[in-house]
Amino acid sequence: MNSQSDLLQVIHTLHSRCRNTRLLNCREQQRWTLGAWHLSVLEKSIAANKFNKGYETLEYVSAALLDLGWHSISTDEVPSDVVAFENQLLTSFGMDYAPVPPRYRTSYFAHVWSGGYSAGYYAYLWSEVLAADAFAHMGKLGGLTAANGAKFRESILSRGGTREMMQQFKDFRGQEPTVDALLIRRGLK
Repeated sequence: MNSQSDLLQVIHTLHSRCRNTRLLNCREQQRWTLGAWHLSVLEKSIAANKFNKGYETLEYVSAALLDLGWHSISTDEVPSDVVAFENQLLTSFGMDYAPVPPRYRTSYFAHVWSGGYSAGYYAYLWSEVLAADAFAHMGKLGGLTAANGAKFRESILSRGGTREMMQQFKDFRGQEPTVDALLIRRGLK
């Protein structure tokens, strides 16, 4: 985590994931009332959530790289050919895949110019990585238990911005985050 807004986004994403899991667990506990047809629809709905995640991930990462690229050059280095700059940058990261263009192109990427996200558009995806990793960690330790909630509260929620944020995450998780849990959740691994 790099900023207070990263921390807030992680908390929000993890909370949403936990809330949705509690709802699904309630449905599973009431399996006898749902019937086979309803469970089939529920399972299809969960599977459909993974549809197109490769496309979404690639278009998002491409846009985030453009954001970082623009905010990594000095005013003296601003190119006159925006399209050439975009192509060169994306090619340098192996992200120049024509069927999946960046979600935003420079000419209409207002988020990064006047929206307060300068070089920070990646934060949404980074927050998803952290939240997915934390959620998977809790799953390995028994899921949404009081003990896991207390550890999250003690390590992250109660600390706010009083400590370096990545250290707070490592105190909770026991290690730095990996992308594995997010890739699994998106059906990409």
